[in-house]
Amino acid sequence: MSPSAPDPFLDALGRHAALDSGRLEVARRRAELQNVPLHRALIDLGAAAEEPVYRALAEAHGLAFVAPGEVEIAPEALARVPADLALEHRLAPLALEDGALVAAFAEPPAISELGRLRLLLGLRVRARLCGPSALREFARRHYGLGADTIRRLRSDRAPVAGERGEEVFDLQGSDSPDDATIVHFVDQLLSEALRLEATDIHLEPFADSVKLRYRIDGLLQDTPVPEGLRAHYPALISRLKVMAELDITERRLAHDGRIAMSRGGAHYDLRVSIIPTPHGETVCLRVLGRDKLLLDLGRLGMEPAQRALMEELASLPQGLALITGPTGSGKTTTLYALLAQARDGRRKIVTLEDPVEYKLDGVTQIQTRAELGLDFASGLRSVLRHDPDVILVGEIRDRETADVAMRSAQTGHLVLSTLHTNDSIGALTRLVDMGVEPWVIGSSLVCSVAQRLARRVCARCAEPDDALSPEVRAEMAAALGVAPEAVRAMRGRGCPECRGTGERGRVAVYEFFLVTDEVVDLLSADVRTVALRDLARRQGWKSLRENGWRKVQDGLISVAENQRLTRRLQLRA
Repeated sequence: MSPSAPDPFLDALGRHAALDSGRLEVARRRAELQNVPLHRALIDLGAAAEEPVYRALAEAHGLAFVAPGEVEIAPEALARVPADLALEHRLAPLALEDGALVAAFAEPPAISELGRLRLLLGLRVRARLCGPSALREFARRHYGLGADTIRRLRSDRAPVAGERGEEVFDLQGSDSPDDATIVHFVDQLLSEALRLEATDIHLEPFADSVKLRYRIDGLLQDTPVPEGLRAHYPALISRLKVMAELDITERRLAHDGRIAMSRGGAHYDLRVSIIPTPHGETVCLRVLGRDKLLLDLGRLGMEPAQRALMEELASLPQGLALITGPTGSGKTTTLYALLAQARDGRRKIVTLEDPVEYKLDGVTQIQTRAELGLDFASGLRSVLRHDPDVILVGEIRDRETADVAMRSAQTGHLVLSTLHTNDSIGALTRLVDMGVEPWVIGSSLVCSVAQRLARRVCARCAEPDDALSPEVRAEMAAALGVAPEAVRAMRGRGCPECRGTGERGRVAVYEFFLVTDEVVDLLSADVRTVALRDLARRQGWKSLRENGWRKVQDGLISVAENQRLTRRLQLRA
């Protein structure tokens, strides 16, 4: 083709994407220097997005463009093509039509490649084009995360040096088929967790298989893993131990460690827990984003009145405030937001944590070490000699810690802590059960706050929920103080953005219980939760479920999600 002849790809690209001539010329030079196709250079340079580029490429080659994630995959087509063959030729089997295989390719296939596939499969192949990213997602869903890496497993790759004297493992996010190492597979596993915004990664070995699950928006979701991973599982565990600086030779005892890593300029910490089982060591990784901690009370999901109470609480000179809820309900985030609010430069703030999950500038943070005698109770006594104004105690687990925390709150310190109870009122009866004197509770406890993390309705596929039962309408109307016909709700239909769940992201639901003089008068060694709840109702207290209905009315969470979070509490009410 002569230089003046029209380029079918560029002609098609002009119809599918707006392209700056200057960046096009830079991409041309890069393609020549690096000996790569122009369409790849355009994407690598960021001159154009992948989908319009590959739509133009498909048009230029006379191929149909498809998105495998939006096409129903025929099981017989998947069964007809071995996974190794699909991965080697970078294709996605879509359907069988008239004795031919319809397959989507990452790149336009050569005639010789189609001929080879016909010999291998005994089928004619009708090619479509989907692009590399869509094909990788197809492979993750149908063949397992890192399938090509496991298939081509070879030598290791070393980590890079990091900041603060620690070894930081840089997740490259490379999908090159030539990079097939156990190190790269671990990178893929961790990168996928970050892409999905998972909070935990679970690796569980069984006799002949390995299960990988990510906790996304509070719920565990299975992720397919490739065949053959079980044989490489010991190497996978060893790699994680090396990253966490643990003893790779010890497989009989539990291990706890930490991994520092970065991806795309963002920094993360992984808390590593490894426990031996009959089939090998099982791993749980808690993902903590150093750069993503919400320190603004206004972004946590509080109603305006609740936020005002929290701001007032952070400014108190003394007293005890408790944040209650189960593990994973966001208590630590709320406490840190409170500390950030209290961090005005005029007060000394000290924390006792197990472990220190996030670093806060201007705050003295102490890691407890029970094996060395530094537990919450003894640590708190030492902190009191350090002239603090605000003290955060990670958790009140026993009477000794409760007594020291409450006496600290009585002597001019603002104390913040957590307690495992189902609701805010249960915090008082829990303290009484621990053996704390009622008068001590009444003179130190300012308030208790219960919270849950609710899954948000996916913004991309949200639609009105018109199937509300009369019972739900009546309950919502009563909780919100509106007419039943004014009740409204949203739900997610399910889309690729939310992986078909209808929900993406989370928002906190709060329940506040203020310790008033009337509550103090009611406290006794045999105080009943029902009596406290009746008094709280008369003072305007609203339960988690009722506060959740406000989130439903605002379209933030679904009816089903509020019922899921608060069903047990409602049965007890």
